[in-house]
Amino acid sequence: MAAHGHSMDGGLQTYLDEQRRTGRKTDRRTLGRVIAAFRPYRGQVALMLIAIILTTLLGLINPLMIRFIFDDAIGKRDLTLLIIFVSIMLITPVVSGVIGVGQSYLSNLVGQRVMRDFRNRLYAHLQQMSLRFFTATRTGEIQSRLANDVGGVENVVTGTATSIVANISTALSTIIAMAIISPLLTIISLGLLPLFLWITYKVGNVRRLTSKETQKSMASLSALMQETLSVSGILLIKTFGRQKLAQQRFEEENQRLSDLEIRQQMIGRWFFMFVGTFFSITPAVVYLVAGLQAIFDPRQAITLGAIVAFTTLQSRLFFPVGQLLNIQVDIQGALALFDRIFEYLDLPIEIADRPDALRLKPEEVRGAISFENVSFSYRKEEAPWETAGAEPGEANEKRNGSVASLAAETNLAEERPALSHISFTIEPGQLVALVGPSGAGKTTITYLLARLYDVDEGSVRIDGHDVRTIAQQSLSELIGMVTQETYLFNATIRENLLYARPEASEEEMIAAARAAAIHDRIMELEDGYDTLVGERGYKLSGGEKQRIAIARVILKDPRILILDEATSALDTHSERLIQAALEPLMHRRTTLAIAHRLSTILSADTILVLDRGEIVERGTHQELLQRQGLYARLYAEQFQRTAEEQTI
Repeated sequence: MAAHGHSMDGGLQTYLDEQRRTGRKTDRRTLGRVIAAFRPYRGQVALMLIAIILTTLLGLINPLMIRFIFDDAIGKRDLTLLIIFVSIMLITPVVSGVIGVGQSYLSNLVGQRVMRDFRNRLYAHLQQMSLRFFTATRTGEIQSRLANDVGGVENVVTGTATSIVANISTALSTIIAMAIISPLLTIISLGLLPLFLWITYKVGNVRRLTSKETQKSMASLSALMQETLSVSGILLIKTFGRQKLAQQRFEEENQRLSDLEIRQQMIGRWFFMFVGTFFSITPAVVYLVAGLQAIFDPRQAITLGAIVAFTTLQSRLFFPVGQLLNIQVDIQGALALFDRIFEYLDLPIEIADRPDALRLKPEEVRGAISFENVSFSYRKEEAPWETAGAEPGEANEKRNGSVASLAAETNLAEERPALSHISFTIEPGQLVALVGPSGAGKTTITYLLARLYDVDEGSVRIDGHDVRTIAQQSLSELIGMVTQETYLFNATIRENLLYARPEASEEEMIAAARAAAIHDRIMELEDGYDTLVGERGYKLSGGEKQRIAIARVILKDPRILILDEATSALDTHSERLIQAALEPLMHRRTTLAIAHRLSTILSADTILVLDRGEIVERGTHQELLQRQGLYARLYAEQFQRTAEEQTI
């Protein structure tokens, strides 16, 4: 389980290693970035500070009134002064309370806005990360950064900034008032405060390190739950009878998190107990010193009202000083969480639009595709299934569908490039099939065309334009993809279809469903197009999900179509339905298909045969059979068997 607590995705680990190598001072830089997050709300912050100062000053009034009541009103038996001073003491808390409510509202408003901005920034940044990042990072880890880490600093941002200003202003004003009453007693009362501040700083550093470990453990636990409690994960666990193993792993990580939480909460508790004790006994010291002055030097003795006012101020000082000492520890823990947030925000965006990126109109794109001397490699640490701490459930999910092909191709990346000097051309409207053993580079070609990765060498072009010069949004409008592993959101069929084109009309949506041969089946469902499909579409069969995915792409109406083994995992009946649905989808579109079925092979204008990242053969079905090469062997082993199955 140690791997869970200390695992880190490849991209992030590289970033952290670089930061450690350059000796990055996180404290100052992190604090500066947090403060910068409040700048858009400086107007509200200014009002909040004014409210804090007002409540602080109002808080000094009552202790001072006590002195005047004892020395001037009661001491001189002046009823008028007594009524005035008591009235002031009654009105002051009411005014202070009203201002405090407004200040609390502003504090929460600003704090929540800042946290909202952090969540938005983090989510937007993650949306821009390349596929490389997501194949190397556990979903639970990403979710933990977005939920647990941001949520962990929410209270600090919401209340701590206000608390710091309020407590500092309260402490300073109280100390000044105490010094005016008696400098000697003030020095005695605050004599050990520097020592307390130094110890607090040390305690805070320990708390910060523990907080980092706690968040790592929390992220691991979240990832473990996400992986083993997903539909695919629980299915794998149950079919292999690994419930006890899954429970054991959960209990171990849960115990580790529990231990860290206890340790984090107990750090410095003995120290703060001594601080509280010190502030509790200092009034007795004040009475002792004041009494000694009255006994041995009556001329220098302070008045009874001054003693009561001083001890009242002294008790008023305990809360803000205690809060500041605790806040320092909390800030150290919060900085650890902010460091984790900024680690993700600082990750470089690998695939970004150029300032002059082209925005092509889909109706003007012909759909010509060319790969010109393309080479590409995966780094080994970015292999999708090799992420540190990955659980069997996640590994199973990532091996499904197109990711399985990508995994096979990445598996060989340590020894050779995934693609090596690939060149081919697809004319507008043509269907080109990619054939080859697992790990040959078929899926990588489709990912480079969609610019989910950037080539290492050469170029991928659409109508002569390098895809790196095309705006990503424009590119996504040109390309539609149907994969073996169909992903549907846990929403209605209607919402899943309209995801392709939200502005589509009801008639267009139904026409797309009819073209995909799924409309009649949808209408048989109790709620029709408003039927909830369940987590990952598990309420539907594999063929139904695939046809909905095809309908979604038909509704999108892309100029270029990518079919990544879209029918290989289905039974013959479902495959025939989907193949019929694919025919109108491919009509007059440029199509690049990874083929596992004979029907796709036979209808292809050109077949590209890949092996070990290179194109070893190309031609039509009959031409390649006559060459008696790799394609002929694959055909004999697989496609001929498929043809026999289809005739049964």
